[in-house]
Amino acid sequence: MNYPDKVCLVEVGPRDGLQNEATALTASQKSTLVDKLSACGLPVIETGSFVSPRWVPQMADSSAVFEKIKRRPGVRYTALTPNERGLDAAIDANVSEIAIFAAVTESFSRKNLNASIQETLQRFEPVLARAAARDLPVRGYLSCVLGCPYEGEVEPQVVSQLTRQLLDSGCHEVSLGDTIGTGTAGSMSRLLDTLLTDNIPVEQLAMHCHDTYGQALANIVIALQYGIATIDTSVAGLGGCPYAVGATGNVATEDVVYLLNGLGIEHGVDMPLLLEASRYISEQLQRDTQSRAAKALLTAQSTSAA
Repeated sequence: MNYPDKVCLVEVGPRDGLQNEATALTASQKSTLVDKLSACGLPVIETGSFVSPRWVPQMADSSAVFEKIKRRPGVRYTALTPNERGLDAAIDANVSEIAIFAAVTESFSRKNLNASIQETLQRFEPVLARAAARDLPVRGYLSCVLGCPYEGEVEPQVVSQLTRQLLDSGCHEVSLGDTIGTGTAGSMSRLLDTLLTDNIPVEQLAMHCHDTYGQALANIVIALQYGIATIDTSVAGLGGCPYAVGATGNVATEDVVYLLNGLGIEHGVDMPLLLEASRYISEQLQRDTQSRAAKALLTAQSTSAA
């Protein structure tokens, strides 16, 4: 097992992070955050979500956010699009890439998507067909790959089968989500052993870890050792975990950058500029950053300035 020479960080804070925050921000605040994140060198930024505002009111202004951002060459600005109506809005907003999402357990799928796993995948077929016709890249998300709040542990073989199904349907990449953060280095290893044994291309896998039990960085190290070179992160640790009240959610971008720096893995992100983005969004939300690295580095900056 060898670490990749370079890792692509997919910044999910403006979408997956903010949609789980209690404080609602304006389109201008969100676009400012996106611009600060693109300025620090992040290559992929999940900028919004074209879902029903009835279900996700925090993302109701995604079209306005896409209109306001200052697009940087080479940066992919992506959006979640669960259906054709969402795809229409994403096309109008000139997104770089769309994403679809499914769950690996029937209970989670029915409670959160109001459909079975296969019904959910069937709903994506026209979205995938139209995206392919426009050469619009599609990313797939799988939720609860290391544990489900309703069914407990998840069989790796189930995750492997659904990953293959998403790839075969047209997704260029599948992000494996430890949605409730119960995964450990052991369960992560068992999952990736299964996927790689089943000939799932490692270059088409991404990792999306939540830090509910403090295991996100350990799980990411395991994923890196298996050769996974795309990691989802959220600036300032934006986003909570809806199944563990008061717990942290997405792994913080700053913490992952600090980890990669220590491992000598290239990532292209400027930490001082990332800290500026972290400070900005924490101020807008009127709360402390959830990133351990950001807290330590910003405290060190304040101490040296004094």
